[in-house]
Amino acid sequence: MITPPISLTGEWRHLALVSWRVDAALLAPFVPRGTTLDRWEGHPYLSVVGLRFLHLGVGGVPVPLHGDFSQVNLRFYVRREVGGETRRGAVFLRELVALPTLTAAARLTIGEPYETMPVRCRVVFHPGEAREPTVVEYAWGSGKREGLVTLVVEAGSGRPLPAGSREEFIAERCWGYAAQRDGSTAEYRVEHPRWRVWRSENTVVSGDLAAAFDPVFADVMREPPDSAFVAEGSAMTVHPPSTF
Repeated sequence: MITPPISLTGEWRHLALVSWRVDAALLAPFVPRGTTLDRWEGHPYLSVVGLRFLHLGVGGVPVPLHGDFSQVNLRFYVRREVGGETRRGAVFLRELVALPTLTAAARLTIGEPYETMPVRCRVVFHPGEAREPTVVEYAWGSGKREGLVTLVVEAGSGRPLPAGSREEFIAERCWGYAAQRDGSTAEYRVEHPRWRVWRSENTVVSGDLAAAFDPVFADVMREPPDSAFVAEGSAMTVHPPSTF
């Protein structure tokens, strides 16, 4: 693996997080070495997450033509114990962007499962309230192979991320993990403040989900979700990875 020597910076905004409880056996083959499945009240979770990525930079230097794009990823949750510290992280099963150069760079530097396809975002705001979304929607693919996730925000539900909540379990992931071809695991730290969140009162996941994701995961995503919410997002930093 080629390790980037400096951090990635930018902003993640208008995150749509839709999650399902799943059987541990579904995710066990994808758990990187040295980590274990993380659970909320005894259950592992699978999540599809849409987000806007703004102001991408490498070491604080803007990346030309990559300053504003949408991304959709499919992920689950693991943890690692290091010297008495519990590191709660995410493992990505698929990451979708419309930028082939970004796909190539992510696969080369850290082995993340990026795929190139169209990704679009639509955010509708409450009239007169620039920070209050009413609808957050992400679409990926095109034509008959398009997938879609739409969250209709519950009015007045905006609040700081509740400590000890399922939303915190899903959203507050300060580490990323990726299995490497040589059997090692890449670990990188993700830094951002805690986010404001809104509940979804109506969530729709539709379209050809198997075109972008493994059919077994697409089957899960066709079921009603167990959790769905929107996070405001913030500036963030992804620190250089190490391996173990």
